[in-house]
Parts: sequence; structure tokens; C-alpha cells
Amino acid sequence: QVQLVESGGGLVQAGGSLTLSCAASGRTFSSRAMGWFRQAPGKEREWVAAITWNGGLTDHADSVKGRFTISRDNAKNMVYLQMNSMKSEDTGVYYCAAAVTGWVGRVAHAYQYWGQGTQVTVSS
Repeated sequence: QVQLVESGGGLVQAGGSLTLSCAASGRTFSSRAMGWFRQAPGKEREWVAAITWNGGLTDHADSVKGRFTISRDNAKNMVYLQMNSMKSEDTGVYYCAAAVTGWVGRVAHAYQYWGQGTQVTVSS
């Protein structure tokens, strides 16, 4: 089992930056792909970024490509989402998720464990 706790959310002005962190517990963390998702008010949850079990491959949604970067540190059981040049449409609750295998990309149903989420609000 993997438990995930997100942190780092908050209020930021458009054009600003935030870094989200996800602390993971559980012996299988380092063998799992990890992802970030977000859900804006009144909208469905959407995939944002994913990283392989060893950090060797990443993928980002087109809406955040070039602005957001996912990374991980298996020695610390941590996953990060660096968010730059933020826009009002980036507002939402951001969730960290652990996949069933080493790489699942953007397939939401392949993510087995989820954190409780952290709120990100971008003011224009």
C-alpha cells in the first residue's frame, strides 16, 4: 500500500510559480510510476503529468507543456510538480497518484493510490 500527502498549494498571481510536493510512504513507491492530476471547479479531473518509476521518462499534458515539470526523488520518497508561468486556468485541486506499474502515462484508471489533494489558486 502507498499513502500520498500533497503540499505546496496556495494562492499565486498569474505568471508566478509554485512547487507542489507529494510525500509517499510504502515500500513499493520506487517501483511505481507517479502522476499529477487536477480538478477545476465544475470540471472533470484531468491528467497533468506523469513520470516513470526511475524518473527516466516524463510526459506532460499539452496545456502545461513547457510550463510544468514533474520530477521525483526515490531516495526521499518524493514527487514534485514545478509550475511556472501560471495561468488562471491552472486553478484547481491538484492530486498526486501512484500507478499500478512502472509506467502508465495518462491512463487515470491505472493509478491505484491517490492523495487528498492540495488547492492551487491563480489570480489574474
